[in-house]
Amino acid sequence: MFPVGEQLRAFLKLHGREVKLPVAYRDLQRFIYSVPHKDKEGKDTLWETVVYDKREWDYIREGLVRIYAILKTEGDMSFSKHLDVSRIDYCAFGNSQPFRIRIVNKFNDNYDHYYIKIADASRIYGLELEHMLSPNRITFFTSHQTLVEEHIPGIPGDTFINQYLDRSDTNKIRLAKEFVKFNERCFVRLLGDMRSYNFVVDITPDIEDFQYRIRAIDFDQQSYEGRKNLYLPQFFKENNPLVDMVLKYLNKDSIEQYQSEERTMMTFRLVTARYRMKEILDIMGQDKISTPEKIYQLGQELSDFHGGKPNLLKCHSMGQLVKEHLKVCLRKNLLLIPRIQGRTGD
Repeated sequence: MFPVGEQLRAFLKLHGREVKLPVAYRDLQRFIYSVPHKDKEGKDTLWETVVYDKREWDYIREGLVRIYAILKTEGDMSFSKHLDVSRIDYCAFGNSQPFRIRIVNKFNDNYDHYYIKIADASRIYGLELEHMLSPNRITFFTSHQTLVEEHIPGIPGDTFINQYLDRSDTNKIRLAKEFVKFNERCFVRLLGDMRSYNFVVDITPDIEDFQYRIRAIDFDQQSYEGRKNLYLPQFFKENNPLVDMVLKYLNKDSIEQYQSEERTMMTFRLVTARYRMKEILDIMGQDKISTPEKIYQLGQELSDFHGGKPNLLKCHSMGQLVKEHLKVCLRKNLLLIPRIQGRTGD
């Protein structure tokens, strides 16, 4: 994990991401015991339901409801009188060691979740890039060393592969198209470790069928690893059923078409947020979120992959690599947009 530096903190404050929160991550660590949380089939979920001393619980419960109000209604507490904290789960598996907060509506028992984690610079950069370059908006806040994230709804990728992929009503052609687009998004912005349990599948009924969207939910590996293939979900064995589906239902021309479509959409998003993007990439370029060995290795592998790009070899940080890789991947599309021709050097 990498600490949040002064420049990144200033960026978060400027764009409304750094707020004062009533409960910090360290407050949630003061639980007195925990019990394993199992799913509906009785299987271990790697989460533990935690319990607090009564004196701690009243303070924590009130603060967590207030944080939910900050996430959903900009801190308007007039809607919170019917809300309560139903459960707090903790996961020691993973870098961010998250707490999952379950908020329940006491009137109708409807529930929602959000997460409180250790603030990690890599993850924050990943969240910001997801917010600006993907088709999904992300709501999150930081407060010193605490990170609060909204819940990203969807079916976990590993669960989808095991339980939904071979169902008769699954449109595998549309799903294959979406996996190609997701693979391209991750590679262009260098988001790594997208194994099946690190993304979810969102299913939306359409006119006569279903549409699918694959959404990343884990951003710990934003531009950290040195191997190029770790930024391509197609190379993880956990995703092999999706890769086999793509090879079965899509030909080379179709795959290249969907890759081009995704790069075009990423270009439009980049243009829309270009000033904020330049700001975050300049900060990221001066930050340390990996090791010199991994930066050198990734620069070499990306340069080789793109047929020899000397600028990729000159990068001395992961932020610089992300910025240069965006230029390499999207330059052709950027030049097709008249209002930014001549600005691609930014």
